[in-house]
Amino acid sequence: MTAFTETTCPYCGVGCGIRVDQQGAVQGDKRHPANRGALCVKGTALTESQRLPSRLLYPRIKGKEVDWPAAIEHIALRLNDIIEQHGPEAVAFYGSGQMLTEDYYVANKLMKGFIGSANIDTNSRLCMSSAVAAHQYAFGEDAVPACYDDIDEAELVVIAGANTAWTHPVLFRRLEAARAAKPRQQWVVIDPRATATARQADLHLAITPGSDLALFNGLARYLLDQGAIDRDFVTRHVAGLDELRQQLSAPEFAPEQVADTTGLSLERLLHFYRLFQAHPQTLTLFCMGINQSLQGTHNAGAIINCHLLTGRIGKPGAAPFSLTGQPNAMGGREVGGLANQLAAHMDFAPANRDRVARFWGTERLAQGPGHKAMDMMAALERGEIKALWVMGTNPAVSLPDSARARRALARCELLIVSDISPATDTARLADVLLPAAGWGEKDGTVTNSTRIISRQRPFRAAPGAAKPDWWALCQVARAMGFTGAFDFDSPAAIFREHAALSGFENRGERLFNLGALGTLSDADYDALHPLSWPLAGQHGGPARLFADGRFATADGRARLRTAAPQAGPGTRALLLNTGRLRDQWHTMSRTGHVARLMAAATEPRAHLHPDTLARLGLGQNDLLALSNARASILVRPVADDDMAREQVFVPMHWSGEFSAGGRVNDLTEARGCALSGQPAFKQSQVQASPVRPGWQASWIASEAPASLPAWWSRRPLSRGECWSLAGLEGSAEELRAGLTVTDSWLDWPLPQGRLLIRLTAGKVNALLLLGLSPWHIDAEPLAALLDAPLQPSLLLTRLGLALAGNSRLVCSCWSVSEAQIQRTIEQHDLTTLAQLQQQLKCGTRCGSCVPELKQILVACRSQTRETST
Repeated sequence: MTAFTETTCPYCGVGCGIRVDQQGAVQGDKRHPANRGALCVKGTALTESQRLPSRLLYPRIKGKEVDWPAAIEHIALRLNDIIEQHGPEAVAFYGSGQMLTEDYYVANKLMKGFIGSANIDTNSRLCMSSAVAAHQYAFGEDAVPACYDDIDEAELVVIAGANTAWTHPVLFRRLEAARAAKPRQQWVVIDPRATATARQADLHLAITPGSDLALFNGLARYLLDQGAIDRDFVTRHVAGLDELRQQLSAPEFAPEQVADTTGLSLERLLHFYRLFQAHPQTLTLFCMGINQSLQGTHNAGAIINCHLLTGRIGKPGAAPFSLTGQPNAMGGREVGGLANQLAAHMDFAPANRDRVARFWGTERLAQGPGHKAMDMMAALERGEIKALWVMGTNPAVSLPDSARARRALARCELLIVSDISPATDTARLADVLLPAAGWGEKDGTVTNSTRIISRQRPFRAAPGAAKPDWWALCQVARAMGFTGAFDFDSPAAIFREHAALSGFENRGERLFNLGALGTLSDADYDALHPLSWPLAGQHGGPARLFADGRFATADGRARLRTAAPQAGPGTRALLLNTGRLRDQWHTMSRTGHVARLMAAATEPRAHLHPDTLARLGLGQNDLLALSNARASILVRPVADDDMAREQVFVPMHWSGEFSAGGRVNDLTEARGCALSGQPAFKQSQVQASPVRPGWQASWIASEAPASLPAWWSRRPLSRGECWSLAGLEGSAEELRAGLTVTDSWLDWPLPQGRLLIRLTAGKVNALLLLGLSPWHIDAEPLAALLDAPLQPSLLLTRLGLALAGNSRLVCSCWSVSEAQIQRTIEQHDLTTLAQLQQQLKCGTRCGSCVPELKQILVACRSQTRETST
């Protein structure tokens, strides 16, 4: 019988359970409540993603490899010296939702409890801190009230600011299954773009970007005007009704004005409002489009208001449901990993400070909130922060105004980076690099979007001298003199203390209470099955919160948030929106080296409406410059009918490791929600202009070209890599001249260019296509020629396939392109998804591409009907 290790996926906040066999192959865990065996394309590619092309194996100081004792001594001496000279506020820590809860706990304890600085924040600030602030105000605590079972119970599902089909594919599959089992269930999707999620909706509201607050304030006004609130629930369990009613009486919240603000027709707006009114079992899923806003906390609060007014909370199929983007963003919130939290869902109130200080046995506890992520970079730039420890994230790319962030990081006196790769933009700036254990090597827990705590178990040894993050933190803490407080010898020991702190002097005031697990044995910790908090919910069905109408506020009543006015749109040329791709993760340090994950989007692209492309005069071989006062980037323009004419969408993933000029956050402004500190990534203004390359080329080899032009992007192939190149001046002959100095080359003329083939000992070593647009070539067929003897007949066959065009990959699991799908539908006159899957297998493994397959089927049927008429 095959032995499996049960662990969790390291990607999004769905928190999927995974089983890994002895060979490292992964499959979904059918017993895990989060995914019931399903995995998305990134989850199924986890085995491939572990084969990093460059793994950080040993500590480095100023680029020189050292052993751990030397690295620890250096860090401890420098930190102590900086604290002595400049005070504890000169030290900061920036973590990640990829850290395990045990790592997070030690980092927070070290920073706030013993260094005495609350300057510890995390990349979770960038994705869900607005939801956190809204929960804390409305419910008295950061607690997501919903559970995944609510998806099956809901009659109306509202998806706001989330492309769930791409960002949370397994959750989306559960939504699809629920709708299939419950045909009365309807979906409303609120998104400026016609995303893969929006195309599956019964009603898509393509609102003006940034008008979410007007939409939901208007909904609350409509519910009040129609008398459609749950008066009994509000009277007994909710505070602030009269104040909210008075605020919503302003003209701007009337349906006619809301329709104008959101860009919707009055008929479409009222259709949504009536749907909400008519369905008591309403589940509202919201994510980055709501949170990443100048008014993110008010956006989330307005959604929560509508649920509180109608009593749609704590009931099956009825709740506001914040989706988290990272695997352990919730775990970080539980331990207090944000700069404005203390620990275990406690803030910096005097009683909480006293409680935590006594529990930790410290007199150095931070006395108030520290710098949040954007403020941290500003303080670093001003020279106020002298030392920064970055763990498991890449702020040089992911923070807004990232060019400014890179400048700030570069001037840091002591930049410590713990990571698995030395090649990220942030790692390249580090003074000290620490090799971290990666997924499959780490031991601890994570908490998903619905408060399910799962074990992440190791199934392989960490390579080289890579160590768990908690271990590195503890070693540094001990070397700084904080020995007794960091005498942890295992993740189980850390978890016990974390659980005990959550229950310490907790008489029911705080919902987050794992106190019963504070004495868990090592064996029980190793065998821990997924469980939700509050722990009492484990024996009474799903852990759904607030079923009794009792909230975590002082008086037990939920609070309605004030109806803040909608911020004006301002003047703009193009409004820049950013977001995720289905097959990529963050800045691609985990996924960028996996060929099939890169094949669906091979270079940084800007999506614009065809009319906008025409207005700008962009040709099919041009590049697009997007610029503002902060920076300029250079990307490939793509015609997209789903975009509004005044908007442009650029994915967030590209870093300096994979492209030149694709870092979209160079353009985003370091400005955000004043209440949460979350950046407004979705609403930056940019100018757009065409750039016509002087020459273009594709380099296919196992190593980089000798020199790189102004624009390039690279992606892995099944063998070697493809570098797409474009020079803004000069000619490709300069590139060719630089490549032919010491090697043997064959020059193969093509109708519109030429192919240069580099031979070493009779085998193909590299191929260079000159004079052809790199994004119209399929490089994969040519990659098969590498490291093999040159065979002219095979070359001609492969060259023909390459020049036939580069069709977008739709199904990454089975490598099925859009062109293949369209041809198969046409040739076999297919009309259903099942027929298409039988022919090509696409969508039969992870299912992430199913929404796109449905869209292509619809488009092909429409085209067939048009042709026949």
